[in-house]
Amino acid sequence: MYQLIISQRFKRSYKKFIRKFSYLQENIDFALNELSKDPFSPSIFTHKLSGDLFELYACKCGYDCRILFSIEKMKKEKIIMLIDIGTHEDVY
Repeated sequence: MYQLIISQRFKRSYKKFIRKFSYLQENIDFALNELSKDPFSPSIFTHKLSGDLFELYACKCGYDCRILFSIEKMKKEKIIMLIDIGTHEDVY
């Protein structure tokens, strides 16, 4: 099980995104639940990023909805730092 840590940037982006795309709330909840269980679950299409974002991962929570995150291991804890959420164009 992974512990999800929510960054301030993610909180701001999430509020803004949900106001505009409230119909994706269920998909986002599902993706976050899957991330906490297994960040590489095939149902959320997790992939490693390249370029300026090479240390990060992204997963899908809808056709044009992405969650950016990093995976960190601290001693025995597995942590996922949620960094950003938004459309494909917004987060990349």
